[in-house]
Amino acid sequence: MGRVRPHYIKRLARDLVEKHNDKFGAEFDENKEALKDMDYFESSHVRNRVAGYMVRVVKNQRFEEN
Repeated sequence: MGRVRPHYIKRLARDLVEKHNDKFGAEFDENKEALKDMDYFESSHVRNRVAGYMVRVVKNQRFEEN
């Protein structure tokens, strides 16, 4: 069984990818740095969880386009 992500993490990730699609990609470290530069999160734990889920969202978007 995998881990379950809370809805607020998923919602934040989807909303940020929709608003700033050009800043985020399929690499966790790049997404983490982009979020750090945005000063959107006070907690690094939440920022890292959102950055990790963004990878999944971006990869799914690319898969749906093909």
